[in-house]
Amino acid sequence: MASIFTKIINGDIPCYKIAETEDFFAFLDINPNSKGHTLCIPKKEVDKIFDLDEATYNGLMSFSRTVAKAIEKAIPCKRVGISVIGLEVPHVHVHLIPLHSMEDARFIQKAKVSSEEFIKIADAIKLHL
Repeated sequence: MASIFTKIINGDIPCYKIAETEDFFAFLDINPNSKGHTLCIPKKEVDKIFDLDEATYNGLMSFSRTVAKAIEKAIPCKRVGISVIGLEVPHVHVHLIPLHSMEDARFIQKAKVSSEEFIKIADAIKLHL
C-alpha cells in the first residue's frame, strides 16, 4: 500500500507544494513545528534514509539544501534546522524547520497556521527557488 507521501506526490491527497523535480518533492508540513516547516522526500518510496541508494541519498540532500536556502530567504528565522527521524511515516523524509529557538526542533509545540497562511508561506518560499 502506498504511503501517505506517495499519495501526496500522486495528487491523491492535497498539499502545499513548494518544489518538485523528476525525483524529489517538497511540501509544507501540515502540523508544523514553526511556520515554514517543510518536508523534502524522494519520489521513490523507501522507508529508511540509509536504505536509499547513494545517488538518491545525495540528490535528496542537495534538493533539501536548495529548499532550505529558499526558506531562509522567505521566513525570518535564526537558521533552518534539518531533522530526519522517519518513525511516523514509512517513507524517507527530511524535515526543514525554521528555527527561532531549540523548542522549534523538539516536535512538541506546534505552530497554528491557517489555510491562507499556508498558501502565503508556500508562495513566499517558491519565490526564492
